[in-house]
Amino acid sequence: MNNSITVVGHVGQAPQEHKFSSGAKLAKFSVAVKEFSPNGDDKTLWLDVQAWNGMADRVLAAVTKGRELVVTGRLSVDQYDRKREDGTNEIVTKPIIRLASFHLCGARPKKDESPAEKMKATKPKSKAS
Repeated sequence: MNNSITVVGHVGQAPQEHKFSSGAKLAKFSVAVKEFSPNGDDKTLWLDVQAWNGMADRVLAAVTKGRELVVTGRLSVDQYDRKREDGTNEIVTKPIIRLASFHLCGARPKKDESPAEKMKATKPKSKAS
């Protein structure tokens, strides 16, 4: 695959289902990916993921909020016009992962555990020699 991206992260919200009059189905969700920094200034990067038709069905059946998963797909950019408060328009670009496959990892999350709490609990431990 020429344009490919693979990320490991935690699902930020339950997937949202969208059905179209053409019969197509879309499932959208976000993934929190931890960016580790050598100076301890760790950040969380949020990526939007879209799954279509049969893959959307699999996502809706298996993916839940807080679940750790590996996402593989094609990196794409959505563009849309947004009206500013002053009445002018601006073009907004947003990176999207068009899902090709996913793999569930780790244990199922506790119902009351947020993705941010889950990310803190999965910080890598240093290896002892």
